[in-house]
Parts: sequence; structure tokens; C-alpha cells
Amino acid sequence: MVLTYSFMEKDEIYISDLKRIFFGNAPPEFLLEVLIRTIIIYITVLFVVKLLGKRMSGQITTIEMAIFIMLGAIIGSPIQIPERGILTGILILFCTLVFQRCVNILSYKHERIEQLITGKASLLVKDGILQLKEMKTANVSAQQIFSLLRAKEIHQLGEVKRVYLEACGIFSVYKNSKPPAGLSVSPPEDPEIFYDEAKDQKLIACPICGNTTNRSNSSCSVCGNKRWVNAIR
Repeated sequence: MVLTYSFMEKDEIYISDLKRIFFGNAPPEFLLEVLIRTIIIYITVLFVVKLLGKRMSGQITTIEMAIFIMLGAIIGSPIQIPERGILTGILILFCTLVFQRCVNILSYKHERIEQLITGKASLLVKDGILQLKEMKTANVSAQQIFSLLRAKEIHQLGEVKRVYLEACGIFSVYKNSKPPAGLSVSPPEDPEIFYDEAKDQKLIACPICGNTTNRSNSSCSVCGNKRWVNAIR
């Protein structure tokens, strides 16, 4: 069976042409062929993803995300286009597998290549202070960090020793064993929570970076901000 396709003219398109909309211009027998193609490609993809390793089913890195996108693009044509054979798609899938394995080997042997491909962790919070430059580079807002901390039942930045944005895109939080007072992470849309929180009688906090001080008439030594709020215990 040989099928040829050409672009349809405007006059050939009708909204009421349900046969074309649901079945296209291919003969009905091609639906059975699509089913067979899909099953074969699906089994092949499962096999290739399994060989790619457990990392592909966990928190994935940038290059692994690129591989997933490639897999989606690779399997589309062999499944849907009758002129394309499935062996071409299968060959490309295995070429992708070999490429990923080679990248993993190079990353294992050379640390610089690993950092270039997978990236490195970003330090977003250090000793209760937001690292504004790292946050800007990582495109992470303060409210995103505060939301993460609230989910871990952390009420103020003094409780946080470190927050890392890992290369795979997840956040790691380390708490202080004896936390000092710090900037509240309660949402600004709910001021009642802020009023109910225990205010520190000596320290005030910078609302921009979270730095704390007891001198209300000075500028923040970290970000230069001149406005202060009550620190929370």
C-alpha cells in the first residue's frame, strides 16, 4: 500500500467533513496499522527507558529532560505517518540510548563535564539570610522559598541554616538546631498570622533579605534596604 499526501486547498476544507476530521485522508485500514505501530514503539520505548537507568524515572536533570523530549519527537512520526517505517524510529531510539550512556560515562570520569551537563547546586539561603544574587541567577523568588519553608513547618528564616536548589531541580533544607529570631515567612495575604507570631523584643529583620539587627536607624548591611520589620522568634 503506497500513500501520498499533499497540502489541502482552502476550498477542500469543510467543518462538516467528519470523516476527514476523525479518520483523516488515510484509508480506515491504516487505523489497524497505527495500533500495531503504537504497540511496537511503546514496547521499544519502555525497553529503552529501562536501559537509560533509574534516574530517568526520578528527579531528572536538564539533559535527561531533553532526552525525554527527544523520545516524544522520535516516536511521533513512526506511529502516525504511513510513509515512515518503524525501524527508523527504533534505530533513533537506540542511538539516543547510546548517546545517553556515553554522556553518563564521561560525567562519571570527568567532574567538569558532569558540572557542565548536570549543573551544580545553588545556595539560596545561608544562616537565615536570602542570597539575592543566587536567587536571581536561579530565577527563584523569595515567596517561592517562603512557600517551601512553610510546607516544612518553618515559621521564620532564623530556623534555616541552608537552602539549596539542587541541580536536578529539588530543594534541600537544613535547619538550625538553636534558631535565632528571623524574618517571618508567613504569607503577606494573611496578616493575622503575622500579628499572632511572637515578636522579638531586640531584633528587627530586613524584609528584602532577612538580615537581622538591633539598630533600626541603619541600612541593611547585606542589601542596603532601609525599611525594617519585627523579627520573629
